[in-house]
Amino acid sequence: MDSTAPLQPLVRHTLDLAGITDLVHGFYADVRADALLGPVFDAALQDRWEPHLARMVDFWSTVALGSRRYRRNVLAQHGALEGVTPAHFAAWVGLWRQHTERRFAPEVAHSLQQAAHGVARALFRKCFGHLPAFDMPAGGH
Repeated sequence: MDSTAPLQPLVRHTLDLAGITDLVHGFYADVRADALLGPVFDAALQDRWEPHLARMVDFWSTVALGSRRYRRNVLAQHGALEGVTPAHFAAWVGLWRQHTERRFAPEVAHSLQQAAHGVARALFRKCFGHLPAFDMPAGGH
């Protein structure tokens, strides 16, 4: 084994709370660093990133595992975001796709991508009054 080769991330074949927590924290670390997404999230969250991450773990565990840990209205929570454009949604969906593909087996990644796409479509429609131009590819990987 080549000790200089970069370590490959663990690919999860099942979805559990630990996997969701890893996904959410890694994803939002990249959101914060993203030139387009970071400023919008930083302006909205300011110094409240830790509570947001905890809520997002609750949200995604509710969506993906049926945990019912998240009890807020996601559409109401995102209704007043300033400076959001269609490009932000496309970037968010694309970054989510990268993170899910990096961390999960194809069938798990695709399920998470479909869920995120549904969330993005609903939020996009609320913000702009119509469905987005970006779309999920049909089928799995």
